[in-house]
Amino acid sequence: MLGPVRLLVGGEPVAVGGPKPRALLAALTVNRRRAVSSAVLAEMVWNEDPPDSYAASLQVFVSNIRKALRNAGIDSAQVLRTEGAGYRLEIPDTACDLGRFENAREAGSRCLEVGDHPGAANLFGAALREWTGRALSDLAGLQFADGFATAMDEERLLAVSARVDAEIACGRASSVIGELVSMTNEHPLREPLWGQLITALYLSGRQADALEACRRVRSVLAEELGIDPGAALIELEQRVLRQEPLNLVEAKRSEQLAAAMTETVTEVPRSIRNGNLRFADGRTIPIPHGGIRIGRMTDNELVLDDPKASRYHAHIMPSRAGLLIKDLHSANGVYVNEVPIDSGALLADGDVIRVGATVLTFIAVS
Repeated sequence: MLGPVRLLVGGEPVAVGGPKPRALLAALTVNRRRAVSSAVLAEMVWNEDPPDSYAASLQVFVSNIRKALRNAGIDSAQVLRTEGAGYRLEIPDTACDLGRFENAREAGSRCLEVGDHPGAANLFGAALREWTGRALSDLAGLQFADGFATAMDEERLLAVSARVDAEIACGRASSVIGELVSMTNEHPLREPLWGQLITALYLSGRQADALEACRRVRSVLAEELGIDPGAALIELEQRVLRQEPLNLVEAKRSEQLAAAMTETVTEVPRSIRNGNLRFADGRTIPIPHGGIRIGRMTDNELVLDDPKASRYHAHIMPSRAGLLIKDLHSANGVYVNEVPIDSGALLADGDVIRVGATVLTFIAVS
């Protein structure tokens, strides 16, 4: 899953067919150990435009995958089950790279919480070794695959940054400098990455290079967005200038890092940091501290039973300027006060959000 879709048995590849059977396998793996209806699978496999005969075609795909599993010595009826009007892939997390990545990342976060930085570095490293490319790279162009890949890109970047924090805390700052240079070039507006680079350079005895990185991030933010760095970067720069020792606190928890990782945005900073989403029928749900993903897939924090919503449609997340809503390359777009957003928009109290056919009102909480 974390690269092109492949089925392996005992480490050996097993052919499952063309893009549609691979898309079916991917959809079932994302929802492993949960039944997924044929109607939902069909919209994912046929990119939200399934033929009338989708049920028969899905049966053929499933039959071929089961045959391939049987030929490889697997009890296919137990692994790929028919349940009601759909199918269920019954595999443990350890049997797919996605599950192994998630488990190792969560274990690494627990190590950080208790100050075990060597253990965290090893676990985050193990999590990242599961990747062989962009998630579902051979299914690019399918709405569900593109949305899933976008969400997983963020998860991977958070894991990389958490591993870097652990390596720095272990006294191995010089080993991550090259990686951080590449990451800041790829994501120049993510201030926490610059903070890690400046810290790693300074702790490696390269004060001049650390100050040059401070100058570069100031220049990037000024030229691209017309703003100054945040308070954390300014304080770090002052410590480097004064040649003060850095107090390396315990590495950030994953949800704190997720909030800090959001791109800087071109808005005057607002004080809105918390809020609720209110449905048209009056139901209200709080936005968690680490943000909320919205879409039709069952692994979203807010699952919508809305045929016009994409599998992964939108993401509301904290940023330095407030709560930011982003469009995860959805089919029908994200609208705030009936204006489509391009990549992201800050939310204000009373904003009306439309995701597919679902209308939500953002209620700020002080």
